[in-house]
Amino acid sequence: MDVKRSTPSYLYWLFCQFELITCSYLMEPWEKVLFYSFNLAMVGLLLYTAYVCLAFHLSSALQLLWSFLGNPRENALSVVK
Repeated sequence: MDVKRSTPSYLYWLFCQFELITCSYLMEPWEKVLFYSFNLAMVGLLLYTAYVCLAFHLSSALQLLWSFLGNPRENALSVVK
C-alpha cells in the first residue's frame, strides 16, 4: 500500500463527504468562506477551552491525589485541628 498516494486521496474523499453532509457544495464561494471560517473558529475555541479546562482540572486533581498520598499522618492531624 502506497501511503503517499492514498493519504491525499483519502483526505479529499473526507472533504467531499463533509461537503455532502453539510450541503456546502451548493454554496457560492463567498458563502463557503464564511461557513468554513465560522466552523474553524468554533473548533478552535472548543479546543482552546478544552485545553484550559482540562489543564486546570488535571492540576487540581493531581494536587488532591498527592495530598492524599503524601503524608497521611500530617493530613490526619490537620483535619483534627
